Amino acid sequence: MSQPPRRPRTLNDARTEAEAAFKKVTTKPVETPALKRQTLPGIKEMVSLRIDQDVLEHFQSDGPGWQDRINAALRKASGL
Repeated sequence: MSQPPRRPRTLNDARTEAEAAFKKVTTKPVETPALKRQTLPGIKEMVSLRIDQDVLEHFQSDGPGWQDRINAALRKASGL
């Protein structure tokens, strides 16, 4: 069983195929909206935060636990 002769490519076909291949590799995939992460109580995440020196000194002046006090103040200010 022989295959029918292949039709020679025309310049238009090659260009269309090249454009489709280029588009396929350069197009960003559609991102689905990220699901809201559920927070577990007591789990803390390390972050880097820039705050004014006087604010930092205020929280550190009462000694150890200053990071927890900042967390509590932020929680209160955000209404959580």
